[in-house]
Parts: sequence; structure tokens; C-alpha cells
Amino acid sequence: MLERVLHFSIHHRLLVVLLTVCAALVGVESLLRLPIDAVPDITNNQVQINTVYPAFSPPEIEKQVTYPVETALAGIAGLNYTRSLSRNGFSQVTAVFDDAVDIYFARQQVTERLVEARAALPPGAEPKMGPISTGLGEIYMWVVEYTPTKDRVATAGEPGVQPDGSYLTPEGRTLRTPLERAAYLRELQDWVIRPQLKTVSGVAGVDAIGGYLKHYVVQPDPAKLVAFGVTLSDLLTALERNSQSSGAGYIEERGESFVVRSSGLLRDESEIGAVVVRERAGIPVHVRDVGAVALGSELRSGSASENGEEVVVGTALMRIGENSRTVSQAVDERLVQVNKSLPPGTRVKTVLNRTKLVDATIGTVEKNLTEGAILVIVVLLLLLGNLRAAVITALAIPLAMCLTAIGMVQGRVSGNLMSLGALDFGLIVDGAVIIVENCVRRLAERQHELGRRLTQPERLDTVFAASREVRGATAFGEAIIITVYIPILFLTGVEGKMFHPMAATVIFALCAAFVLSLTFVPAMVALGLGGKITETENIVVR
Repeated sequence: MLERVLHFSIHHRLLVVLLTVCAALVGVESLLRLPIDAVPDITNNQVQINTVYPAFSPPEIEKQVTYPVETALAGIAGLNYTRSLSRNGFSQVTAVFDDAVDIYFARQQVTERLVEARAALPPGAEPKMGPISTGLGEIYMWVVEYTPTKDRVATAGEPGVQPDGSYLTPEGRTLRTPLERAAYLRELQDWVIRPQLKTVSGVAGVDAIGGYLKHYVVQPDPAKLVAFGVTLSDLLTALERNSQSSGAGYIEERGESFVVRSSGLLRDESEIGAVVVRERAGIPVHVRDVGAVALGSELRSGSASENGEEVVVGTALMRIGENSRTVSQAVDERLVQVNKSLPPGTRVKTVLNRTKLVDATIGTVEKNLTEGAILVIVVLLLLLGNLRAAVITALAIPLAMCLTAIGMVQGRVSGNLMSLGALDFGLIVDGAVIIVENCVRRLAERQHELGRRLTQPERLDTVFAASREVRGATAFGEAIIITVYIPILFLTGVEGKMFHPMAATVIFALCAAFVLSLTFVPAMVALGLGGKITETENIVVR
């Protein structure tokens, strides 16, 4: 079989070279699509289910939320195990699946089980799945902050930081307290920045920490409630009833239709205070009569600060399987546009960009690979003593890299410090060196024997004989090296995720080198090593 491949490659050398060039072009395109990251992602195949229920303590969360969710997930196909976390008002259940299970299939199964589990949960408890991301999915972080004081003071009455230190929003609201200012930063993050970033291709979700989730708080006065005969239930019912919109069809007049609707959504503290709770002796009792209405916040368990000032930190999460370098660049470009849409006196500042880490890692790999390739080429030139033979042998390096990229893309192996850093160009050119060196020796001996230059048929027959002579031995050597890496592919868990890319990349590269040494290298020798050839020991070999 090997002899037939060699014979075809040598006698159809132009076709083989053309096919190799086409394969190299496909490899270049694969290199551009190759997922790039700093290190392998060792996160297991998991789905997180989060449930927020502020009214419950940790024991109640465990009994009434966490346990029913975990029980509902039992028996899902491919489920390895579940683990959970129950805190004050918060439950998190993590379902870990086999690595072979498709993440989207796993999430579909979890969704179906959660529909069944909702019947056993307390009213209002809504379990939600986390984003389709991993532990290394946090690729980009930024802070939402007010611009430095010297740059942010606006003219009185214009949006921005006012001379008295308050902040005037474009909507006309004046923010005076630290709580209001921090809540406004969170409002920008949730309603301006997040929607724009979630449209970026490859982004699975956008998280935020810091600031305050703005709430309008009604603080009833017990004495006033008793004096007006109002209960807390009356107060809640009145607020719910007076914060809704309703429609009443339309009215036709002179060929035109006018939609009839009533917008009753409460918008600020004054409208909340004006809600009528009940009537007493023909006089309405308002919310402001029985309590105070103020701007408040949701209880929080953490915050974010920069240089002693309260800020909001946002994080972009990358979808599983995406190219972290590409997604990071896309997020960075989108944030430039987001900055232009923010109100005066506020800005988004990048604090972590995975692109820089990936670029530094790839720079290290490129440096090592380039230096290794140059060293191999120099050694080939010095030892072979023939420039054409050295060039033909060195061509196996970039071609093998291109073919390896095709295998990595098809095998969903990411390019990182482990996978690309494991490439050994000495192994890649091993077969090519042996074939080229033997062909040079045999061609030189044949010319010396005949005392003239070889004709084309004689040269082709000599190249075929020389390649056949050593091809079996080199193939056996490459097979031994590949066999050494095969057991690594059977590792599981964290070890498997860490070392699978390395073993797969080396195997792809060795297979590519094997194919090239059977096809491209003999074809190029038949094409490029014409004319007079001498084979002597040069000074380096001596």
C-alpha cells in the first residue's frame, strides 16, 4: 500500500503538489477559525440552577427549595452527580454531566425537570439556569463609574455633575446621596450596557456586582395606620391596584381609530405617595398620610469599589466553545460604542481583557515555535549540505502545521499553551529528513555510477527506490511515537481536559507529517532535485 502511494506521488508530482497547496490553504483558513485561549478549560460539563427567595433562612431554603430541585433532577440521562449551596434567601444546585453529553441536551433535560419541580416549590420561587459558560468564561471585565472630578463638572442645569456635587440625569432627576448615585450606576449597567453587550456574538451572559438595585420603599407609621384604621394588607392591595395599565379598545371618529388606554404605572415617589388607600368620612387617605415614601435599595451581600469610590463591575461571560480572543475583541469594540451612549459624567473603563492574556500566551508559543523552526532549518542545512534538500525538508513544518489546524478545528481542540506548546518540529521533519537524505545519497551514487546526469525516468525510479527503502522504518518510528500519546486520550476528569489537547495536537501533527512524507516530500524531491547532485560529508558532519 505504501509503495503504491509513493509511486503515485512521484509519477503525479504536480498533482500532488497542487493538492498539498489546496490543503494548506484550507489549513490557513482553519487557523483563523481555531479557538484560541491561554490554557485548556478544565471545567466539567455542568448546569447551574439558581433560585432567589428572600423570605427564607438557610434551613428553609435547603428544605423547601434546594432539596425539591435536586430530587427533580435525579435520573436524568448522563447525570453524574449534583451538589448544592443553600444560603440566606438563595439556593444554587449544580448538575454535573458526563463530558460526552451535549450541553444543550443537558439543559433541555434540566428545563423539563424544573417544570415538574415548580409545583413543589413555594409560591413565587422561580429557579433559573445559569448562562452557557464555564469557569474560564469570564473573558472581559469593566467598571461603570463617574468620570474624575476635574473632568466631570457640568454647567448648572445641564446633565452631569453639578457644581454643588450632586448629579443631574438626562431625565431630570437629581442624585444627591451616595445611595442614589451608586444606584444610578447600576441602572446604567442593567438597562444601557447589558442589553448592548448581550447582542455580541459569543457572549452567553453579562453579570454585575456593586451599586444598588433601586427600590421605592414605603415605610408605614404604625401609629398612623391605627389612627386611620388601615392595615398592611390594605396598603399592599392599594399599591398593587394602582400600579397597572388597562386598555378599553378604540373609538372611531371621522374614519380614524383612537386607542383608549389608561396608563396607571407608578413612576416616582410623589405618585406612590398620592395613591389612595381608603376613604374616611368622604376624605381619601393617601399612602403619604400613613407612612413615608423614599428611594431605597435591595439588601446586598457585597459591593465593588475602585480607589475608595463605589463603582459597578460588569463581567462578560463567553459561551462554551467560542474563541475567547475573538469574543474579547468584539466586546472591547462594542464598549467603545457603549461609552458614547452613556450620560455625561459617566464612563465604562476596562479592567480585564482576556485578549491581552491570550496574545501574551500566543506570543510565547509563536516565539518558541519560530525559534524551533529556525533551529531545525539551520541544522538541516548544515547537515544535509544541500540547500534544495534542506528547503524541501523545511517545507514540511508549515505544511504540517496547516494540516494540524484542520484536525484541531474538526476535533474541537483549542489552541493554547498546552496544545501548541507541545509541538516538536524535530518529530515532524523526522520522516522527511530520512527520505530526502536517502534520495540525495542514492541520486548522487546513481549519477556517479553512470558518469552522467540522470534522465527523468531514471531520476524518478531512483527517488522511488530510495523512498521505498526507508519509508517502512520511518513509518514504524512515527507509529511508535503516536502510540506513546494514545493512552493520554483515555484520561478522564480534570486530567483529561488538561492533557487531551496536547496529545491530540501532537497526534494530528505526526499524522500530517506521515502523510506529507509519503506524498509531498517524494514529489518535491522528484521535482526539485534535478541536475548534478553530489553527496559528500561536509565540515559539520566531519
